Amino acid sequence: MIQRIQTVYLLVAALLSLVLPFILPLWPDGEGNLVSSGRIAKTGDTGFTFYASLLLVSGILSLLTVLSFKKRKTQLRINTFNIVVNLIILGLLIYHLLTLPGGTLVSEKGIGLLLPLVVIVLLAIAGRAIKKDENLVKSVDRLR
Repeated sequence: MIQRIQTVYLLVAALLSLVLPFILPLWPDGEGNLVSSGRIAKTGDTGFTFYASLLLVSGILSLLTVLSFKKRKTQLRINTFNIVVNLIILGLLIYHLLTLPGGTLVSEKGIGLLLPLVVIVLLAIAGRAIKKDENLVKSVDRLR
């Protein structure tokens, strides 16, 4: 399980989805301060908990993909679904940034907005490695 390279990619993706969004800033609040999804917004915006829950789902899916190492086809399906979830998260974050009041005046965005993009890249690389393992097992089965 841990000796496979896709496990490393998936664990890093899980770390990025589960831990860093609560530390790194995502977007500016009404006063121009960068706020992470782990902090409670003083403005009463419920978007923080929504994005935090979506990122939590993404991290859990990454860990579930790691734990289903004996079933590579299931791993591929969960990984693909996780990529779709992260694309949805990225789209929602971009939409939220474009609809922020004063969003065109303040071009400062948080570094945390790049997390879903990095997670998507890591999941795609892990998917390629899972597919490579599946093809290797199929070729060995053909030789028997």
